[in-house]
Amino acid sequence: MLFLKSSCLAVVLAFGLSACTEEEIAKLPAPAPLTIEAVGYYCNMTITDHQGPKGQVRLKSLKKPLWFSSVRDTVAFTLLPEEPKDIIVVYVTDMSNPDAWTNPENRDWIEAMAAHFVIGSSKKGGMGAAEPVPFATRQAAEGFAAEYGGKIAAFSEIPESAVLGTVEIGSNNDNKEYGG
Repeated sequence: MLFLKSSCLAVVLAFGLSACTEEEIAKLPAPAPLTIEAVGYYCNMTITDHQGPKGQVRLKSLKKPLWFSSVRDTVAFTLLPEEPKDIIVVYVTDMSNPDAWTNPENRDWIEAMAAHFVIGSSKKGGMGAAEPVPFATRQAAEGFAAEYGGKIAAFSEIPESAVLGTVEIGSNNDNKEYGG
């Protein structure tokens, strides 16, 4: 319960939501399972057709999650002023699993506020762009950063330029499996 309280506080701080009561914490929606029916909010493409980390955002105004084909798009959604701000919780995939990068259906979801992100690695997301790569533990993030470069950041430390900046899609997309 302590983890949920601190996660709720993180959501409050990040998204400006009102303080969470015990009852509201208990009502946080669980992450939805990723299925072939999940379609990207921005790209309108089937999420499972793309490699790399994914995201889902739960809003007070919707019963179903908004799906994102990349963590980059997920974080951008939370920053863009024209997007809804009734965010309950944001989930991203824990990329610690050895086949998480290439097997989109094999997902462990973690709250974005509790994740450790690797920013600026050589690994590209499923859409070919630079990707903030989330991990449940700092140790897993450090192992990934040692192999692919980048620096570790909390959700609130992800620079806007990492998700809203210009996208350069190159041919040296190193998408070999990461063994965590």
